[in-house]
Amino acid sequence: MPSILLSFLELIAGILLLFSGGEFFIQGSVALALILGIPQLVIGLTIVSLGTSAPELFVSVNSSLNGSDSLALSNIVGSNIFNVMVVLGGSALLRPLRVESRLVRRDIPLLLAVSTAVWGMAASELITWQFGVALIVALIINTTWEIRTAREEPQKTQEAEPEINIEKDSTSLLNAGVKLLGGIFLLTLGSRLLIEGASTIAGLLGVSEAIIGLTIVSLGTSLPELITSLVAAIRGQTDLAIGNVIGSCLLNQLLVLGSCSVLSGGSGLVVESLLITKDIPIMVITTLACMPIFWTKGIISRGEGGVLLGLYMLYIADKIIPLTLPTLHTAFKELVFIAISLAITIIIYKTIAYWLRLRKSSNN
Repeated sequence: MPSILLSFLELIAGILLLFSGGEFFIQGSVALALILGIPQLVIGLTIVSLGTSAPELFVSVNSSLNGSDSLALSNIVGSNIFNVMVVLGGSALLRPLRVESRLVRRDIPLLLAVSTAVWGMAASELITWQFGVALIVALIINTTWEIRTAREEPQKTQEAEPEINIEKDSTSLLNAGVKLLGGIFLLTLGSRLLIEGASTIAGLLGVSEAIIGLTIVSLGTSLPELITSLVAAIRGQTDLAIGNVIGSCLLNQLLVLGSCSVLSGGSGLVVESLLITKDIPIMVITTLACMPIFWTKGIISRGEGGVLLGLYMLYIADKIIPLTLPTLHTAFKELVFIAISLAITIIIYKTIAYWLRLRKSSNN
């Protein structure tokens, strides 16, 4: 018991250090970029976005370098599932989220395409370094396109991007450097504590690292996205709340998974069968399920947010019940099947109703 308690303390300390490190990393990077004369537009589309995904990056890269491929991959997959179901769902519960048309036309299909490609590669049980290079190249192309588009539509970008409150004259190069290096140090230390605590807990409880990564670790590394989107929803910045989720999910796969794959070298990242048969498909399906929600009225309602949160609770319960109440697992699987079938039926109905309305309006 003391070992488990100590491991949980390590895990909590790691999460807190990751959160603090991410904040310092963003502040230092933004201040340094402003001093160097980099436009705020580029800062918002690159550095700030990277800052919220820094915990996932440091945890997954460190896990991969330490030979814990399952923890690295499950953190990425679990974070994406958490972002869509909890961050997006929780934000919609606070305030219905109006969906920008660009998300429907481009960003969601892009995320779905990337997620499907990752699933296809993972099905071979090995994610190669060549695939990682392809992901990073895709990230560079996408970021370049985002900056170019943002320059053509500056007003929309300013409304959708978070405010950058650091003034160029209010900080020195030394101060910016200290914050940046301090953030990197805290992120590195926090990721190591989190990995050590998670690995020890997995061993003591007799569960795979993938289960811990999909639940506790991914929740901890997704805290910046959760806080950013909830605050944005409260302030009425619904574009930022949604864009933060979609952007983070893209970065988790293009940057984080790409970096882990490249650093794995010739050995590649070994994919656990649980991720191939269950969790990566769930990641893809949750992205796919969002498309009809976004299509129907251009708004994610409180009810739809509640459904997303409810589905995540079922997802987590499916991880916990076999470990704590194995006798109820069969009955629970039937409940999950009914809930998912009902959710899919509602999504199909909403999609058909939407297309019928479009057809009717075009005929008129």
